[in-house]
Amino acid sequence: MWDKRYSDKSYVYGTEPNDFLRDQANSLPIGDTLCLGEGEGRNAVFLAGLGHKVMALDASATGLAKAQKLAIQRGVKIETIHADLANYELEANRWDVIVAIYCHLPPPLRMRVHGQIAQSLRPGGIFILEAFTPRQLEFKTGGPPVVEMMMDLEGLRNELTGLDFDIGQELVREVHEGTHHNGTSAVVQLVARKLLAE
Repeated sequence: MWDKRYSDKSYVYGTEPNDFLRDQANSLPIGDTLCLGEGEGRNAVFLAGLGHKVMALDASATGLAKAQKLAIQRGVKIETIHADLANYELEANRWDVIVAIYCHLPPPLRMRVHGQIAQSLRPGGIFILEAFTPRQLEFKTGGPPVVEMMMDLEGLRNELTGLDFDIGQELVREVHEGTHHNGTSAVVQLVARKLLAE
């Protein structure tokens, strides 16, 4: 599915970063940064431009090739991992920042991945996420077509044990990201922090 979607010459979600990520970028520690489900690379390339050492992970080799192309165009360097999160373990104490922008996964896999976030972050590291909530099915302006793939704040609090939430909110906002995220949308946003070791 994703290789087919990303085979278009255009960037289906655009080449500019997600609005929420851009707005929070100054609060993120500069360092080793992992972008989950990064697709065509718009967020990874943006963060690399701010000085992050970015690893973009995605199951689509086509998407990652476009990510590298975008990085070259923008004069930055990113690394990529072609991997399915169903078969990938997050390395412990490895990342200063983990980014998940519209990384919608089946519930069992999402819970497994989210359960690894805290141990994979270094002390003081930050996890930043934006995703569609179940209410997005009313708007139909992007995202998976089934409620099980959506997220809400209560569920994320349960899944992301070991993190303190600096920001956690559900809201309706305008999203304009290429051709596939376009219009009024219901989202959940969070910035969560792994506490410093005492």
